[in-house]
Amino acid sequence: MSLPTPLALILILAGIWTLIVWPPFLRRVFKDPRSKDESGAPTRFLKVHFMLITTSMILGVATLVIGVRTLIG
Repeated sequence: MSLPTPLALILILAGIWTLIVWPPFLRRVFKDPRSKDESGAPTRFLKVHFMLITTSMILGVATLVIGVRTLIG
């Protein structure tokens, strides 16, 4: 597949943005009191946010790789 250079750069920036933004949010979710119940077990709040964030980060890595591979050739 061939993309114009500006589109490849947009993919790279989107991937980098995803990898910069989501990890701090995940750390805040882990520290949130709603993420553990009284016995210390993970709650649905933690599980849902963890899955959303990890899925977003996986898609961000895929976007970054696609952008880099398109830009390189």
